[in-house]
Amino acid sequence: MAGTSLSSEVHAAADRLLRAADERTPCAPVREILPGSSVSVGYAVQSLLTRARLDQGRRVVGRKIGLTSPAVQAQLGVDQPDFGVLFDDMACPQDEPVVMRRLLQPRIEAEIAFVLGADLAEGDLDERAARAAVAEVVPALEIVDSRVAGWDITIVDTIADNASSGLYVLGEPRRPLGELDLRGVEMTLVDEEGETVSSGSGSACLGDPVNALLWLARTTRELGDPLRAGEVVLSGALGPMVPVRAGARYTATLTGLGTVRAAFTDDTAGGAA
Repeated sequence: MAGTSLSSEVHAAADRLLRAADERTPCAPVREILPGSSVSVGYAVQSLLTRARLDQGRRVVGRKIGLTSPAVQAQLGVDQPDFGVLFDDMACPQDEPVVMRRLLQPRIEAEIAFVLGADLAEGDLDERAARAAVAEVVPALEIVDSRVAGWDITIVDTIADNASSGLYVLGEPRRPLGELDLRGVEMTLVDEEGETVSSGSGSACLGDPVNALLWLARTTRELGDPLRAGEVVLSGALGPMVPVRAGARYTATLTGLGTVRAAFTDDTAGGAA
């Protein structure tokens, strides 16, 4: 990461993504102006974007994990997940329609979310520690989005673009994790017509969503920014993501956990809401 040239390229990539978000116009992939395909370069860009958002007054309330599906990892030529930051204004109440003009190229996926009751910063980070740190487990919908035109992304593009984060919705009920086996959770996502648009299971998320949480805990601690009590962690998709239609409504049912809903306005014109 050393050198003036690399620093200027990282800043240029961050500026491109910030401009795309602020102007509501998807941009060209940032990999074309970044050196190589290093994951660390992608996170360097993401870090600049995070700092810019914090400077605007936004607060970090959690993290999201992406690339938890082996098939998607193979598609992008990687062997590990990635992560991004959740800001306070990304959370959407499930009974308030999401304004479409907040988004560029939205897609939706059902996930299991963890709400942490303790830090994951010290000691042995194993499954027991991860489970003990979870205060609540809750069904969730992540509304992923990309500032890169046409979702023309590689691993570097998506990491730089805050892991293609958009918005998210937490469902009901919230319950303790305890010794729940999340691997066998079955997910069904239906639209307003009751048609199934996506399905999957807990085992599709790194074999077990708790594995995803553990990976994130270890990774963020290594990077000097460990997970903290109160944070929300979106653990990764349980099934294929689906393009969002204006005016649509989606409901995900996760066996043994509950349901989560999201609706979208048909208003796509104008600036940010």
